[in-house]
Amino acid sequence: MPPRQSATLTEAELRIMDVLWRKGSGTVQQVLDWLPSALAYNSVLTTIRILEKKGYVEHTKDGRAFIYKPVIGRDEATRSEIRHLLGRFFRNSHEALVLNILQDKAIDTEELKRLREMLERSQVK
Repeated sequence: MPPRQSATLTEAELRIMDVLWRKGSGTVQQVLDWLPSALAYNSVLTTIRILEKKGYVEHTKDGRAFIYKPVIGRDEATRSEIRHLLGRFFRNSHEALVLNILQDKAIDTEELKRLREMLERSQVK
């Protein structure tokens, strides 16, 4: 039985999407060249095809080459990942997610200050 396809972006898929979001579009070879780590051409091609099946990228044909471009922007993908995390770990409770973040000892004073300011601005609207 083949492994189940992840509903969210895997690490490999996210690396490729990061490249496509930065560059706009490219062939498999261009994406491979733009990636910081060395990967096999077939690995990049397979991952891009999976991204296409998931609806994250689409291709157009340019001669013999396929040019891949993102269909979903980084912001939309981020919101989708957060909704998935929210449902999976926090029973769709935004409050539980925020409380979990606030309880993290790694948050510094400046981050907390910015969060307070954002909350205050959102209450004014």
